[in-house]
Amino acid sequence: MATVAEKKNQKSKKSKDSAAVVDGLHADEAPARMKAKDFERELEPLQVELVKLQDWVKATGAKICVVFEGRDAAGKGGTIKRITERVSPRVFRVIALPAPTEREKSQMYIQRYLPHLPAAGEIVIFDRSWYNRAGVERVMGFASETQVSEFLHHVVPFEQAMIASGIILIKYWLEVSMEEQTRRFESRMTDGRKLWKLSPMDLVSHSHWYDYSRARDDMFAATDTPDTPWYVIDSNEKRRARLNCIAHFLSLIPYEEVKRPKVKLPKRQAAGAYVAPDYPYRYVPKRY
Repeated sequence: MATVAEKKNQKSKKSKDSAAVVDGLHADEAPARMKAKDFERELEPLQVELVKLQDWVKATGAKICVVFEGRDAAGKGGTIKRITERVSPRVFRVIALPAPTEREKSQMYIQRYLPHLPAAGEIVIFDRSWYNRAGVERVMGFASETQVSEFLHHVVPFEQAMIASGIILIKYWLEVSMEEQTRRFESRMTDGRKLWKLSPMDLVSHSHWYDYSRARDDMFAATDTPDTPWYVIDSNEKRRARLNCIAHFLSLIPYEEVKRPKVKLPKRQAAGAYVAPDYPYRYVPKRY
């Protein structure tokens, strides 16, 4: 016969399992936070590989498109920042479009995204993408159910056309738990460096957790295909999520190291007749 403690544990486990079923996709509870020094140690070799990838993309004319989606405060921006902070913005382009203009609202929905797709030698990263229609636009009522249904019906053929044109398409969904999302929103409310991240839309999204869950589930059911799969990242612990994402991203690209010529600094020219002027330069005060 089970003890009282065992019954409580069974009840707790059943409750957690039920919550997982209700929410559909369920991220694990946040593991112990990785120390900053450990994170930087693991990040450095990954960023070296990103530079190698950049060289290969430029040399081969490859075209790569990376889509980042997920709940508000899931960590999309921070992950993208770590991917791009040591590479060239002329190769790694980040696209984060604002709300559509009145003119854009009158266009074919996907039209505003087309000019940003990668050309040869480019990696384009979408910080939210055309999947806005299946997520925020649906939940917030900016798109009708008919428009959402049409989008979900046509988006896979659109992405297959991208792939047929030579684009390598990678789609990431960052998943965060309900509790962790709340903690991050509360952090934004009290940290002056993060206030800009807290929009009225974020506050609304916090109250529509299960509407977003249903929208995500429908999106996955319609668009998670063998040709255009969604890769899910548990982002409850940001540092581990960033490392896992970069490592996985690199594993999907068949890049090779491009040999660089050895670099030797040339000697500086002689001063010759140059004389430094006695000019009253406006030096910035040394406050630190």
